[in-house]
Amino acid sequence: MTADTNPTAARRGRRPGTNSTRQEILAAARARFATDGFTATTIRRVAADAGVDASLVMQFFRSKNELFAAVMSVPGDALTRFSAAFEGEEDGLGERVVRAFFDVWEQDVRSSEPLMAMLRGAIANDGANDQLREFLQERLLVDALASRSADDDVALRVGIVSSMLVGLVVGRGIVGVPTLGEAERERLITLVGPAVQSVLIPGPRAF
Repeated sequence: MTADTNPTAARRGRRPGTNSTRQEILAAARARFATDGFTATTIRRVAADAGVDASLVMQFFRSKNELFAAVMSVPGDALTRFSAAFEGEEDGLGERVVRAFFDVWEQDVRSSEPLMAMLRGAIANDGANDQLREFLQERLLVDALASRSADDDVALRVGIVSSMLVGLVVGRGIVGVPTLGEAERERLITLVGPAVQSVLIPGPRAF
């Protein structure tokens, strides 16, 4: 893919090779992909956000796909925080999982922006789809839950919980459903936690 540049535009970019410049471009791209999605984001818009030339963006990242791949990097401590929700007693597990999910997706911009970029890009970009699926199931839930329960339905239960939680994020952050967007975070945790609990820990102990 070629850069969507204006050849007459003034060159504002610094020489490639400066790590701070690359990080500024990545930060601008992360925010833009998270807000606009993969299809609507352009190299030109990212360059403008970062205060550099589009040609400089292309020197660091040879295509929008390559730039997007670099953006989809979730900090390791986000995974650690989420996995920690599975530690402790089974009672309250659902609420801990929902709280950790909101922490990762909504409170910490270092993890929320790449995750929202994955979510918005999943429809148009196969790489985003694969990354999001891996993050939701293999990397987050399956490993943590497998240590508690090895029954045949574990993957299905994880998939159901993943869909429930992503649905909340889509409703609050992308579709903008008023009742979800206006709801207090703690209220949602209180309401959704028992439902997640009943799926993760089946049987009479769920409620």
